[in-house]
Amino acid sequence: MRKLMIPLALIALWQGGVSAGLQPAFILPGPLEVAGTLWTDRALLLTHSLITLEEVAYGFVIGALLGVGTAILMMLSPIVRLNLRPVLNASQAIPVFVLAPILTLWFGYGLAPKIIMTILLVFFPIASGLLDGMLATPQQSLDMARIAKASRWRELIWLRFPHALPQLAASIRIAITYAPTGAVIGEWIGASKGLGYLMLMANARSRIALMFAALVVIVAMTLLLHRLADRLLRRWLSA
Repeated sequence: MRKLMIPLALIALWQGGVSAGLQPAFILPGPLEVAGTLWTDRALLLTHSLITLEEVAYGFVIGALLGVGTAILMMLSPIVRLNLRPVLNASQAIPVFVLAPILTLWFGYGLAPKIIMTILLVFFPIASGLLDGMLATPQQSLDMARIAKASRWRELIWLRFPHALPQLAASIRIAITYAPTGAVIGEWIGASKGLGYLMLMANARSRIALMFAALVVIVAMTLLLHRLADRLLRRWLSA
């Protein structure tokens, strides 16, 4: 209950400010109006939510697999790590938002550019986090493995990867919260469905309460995905 006190207080302040006329409803609808829209337009919101969730699911799974694979490749090959890691770091200087129009131009208005946007946001934290975790394996353990003449692959499977699991789990928790952002950004640039598209459509039609309702659904989706990932990761690490 204590965890809900601050959010409930903020919602109460929000509703109080709207009721007092501090902001007109066409700019900032009250939480009661948004809640009403969530109910009356629940079918519309559900339809677009499923589209966004599909983009998030594909993008996260592909991005995570690519991130893990890239980290393992860089761990196994110092030459690849030396050449690829600076490129990956430099790629983070490019705002992902500016890539969305290019991806839409190249891949059209379907699911592909939204999935690619999600992959871009998911890939780097997982690849970087897993690699850092594997590189941080205690030197004493590595020396013992080399005395036992363990191959580089066995060293990775039995020492480096298990040692990096907490770092990988932390990276996945971060990446899962980025995934909906990538999908929604892609929908803002070019789409005919999805929660991002619904927000733009609602704004164009001055249905501000619907726009806020879509935003609430995006936040709820992100929190639920993070909670689900956290529980699954805790079980995995404790197994």
